[in-house]
Amino acid sequence: MPDSLAEPMLPVPYRVLKVGRETADTFTLALAAAAGDQGFSFAPGQFNMLYVFGVGEVPISISGDPDRPETLVHTVRAVGAVSRAICGLQKGDTLGVRGPYGVPWPVEAAPGYDVLVIAGGLGLAPLRPAVYHLLARRPQYGNLELIYGARTPEDMVYRQELERWRGRFDFRVHVTVDSARGDWRGNVGVVPNFIARARFDPEQTMVLICGPGVMMRFTVQELLHRGLKRENIYLSMERNMKCGLGLCGHCQLGPFFVCKDGPVFRYDLLQDWFLAREV
Repeated sequence: MPDSLAEPMLPVPYRVLKVGRETADTFTLALAAAAGDQGFSFAPGQFNMLYVFGVGEVPISISGDPDRPETLVHTVRAVGAVSRAICGLQKGDTLGVRGPYGVPWPVEAAPGYDVLVIAGGLGLAPLRPAVYHLLARRPQYGNLELIYGARTPEDMVYRQELERWRGRFDFRVHVTVDSARGDWRGNVGVVPNFIARARFDPEQTMVLICGPGVMMRFTVQELLHRGLKRENIYLSMERNMKCGLGLCGHCQLGPFFVCKDGPVFRYDLLQDWFLAREV
């Protein structure tokens, strides 16, 4: 994306190829760059600033396949004016893109490790590129597992893909919901309760976590209880990011700017601020 590299605050126009509905208020958009532009490479865990012309911009994790940079994928929940405008876009509409920004998941350092991916709710979106990367290079890793939880079955994202992943013999997938009614026949319970079902060597395991703050806190506590090394636990701390360049200060977390120093952090470096309330 040469223009955005030369002018970091200048959005580059992208065209909407497809819009898919995940839940009542969450949509996945596939974007393509202008004619003649092959898009840009990104690492799993990075994010873009998405700009709706005349409305504003928001930081959104890239949720597509890093091995297919020609198609840019973002999953967006409609919770504010800009994200609602993004979710209202149709095929053929134009969206501005800046990025990619941020520290990625350490998948390049994971070969030889067991890898446990833990996601809550929309937290699966920033982790999906990491899963793509791991599965595309499956022989390089030990045991691979995903624990994914949502509030209800209706709040789950990527349901068809989860079913495909569950059908693999080399990737164990645990799906749970906090509560369910009707014909749900799957697991019911919070994410930390399912860590005991995962198979991993605490001395040689890397854990990638993204989800609501309370879920991540209890998940980290359970992992530490089971002997995981603090330096092998990684968290995505997307919160209050605004400019993407560390200029506005909205995302400051203790000594860190989440957009520049994260959003992915190693737990042992972040733990004092992660556990602090109202920071």
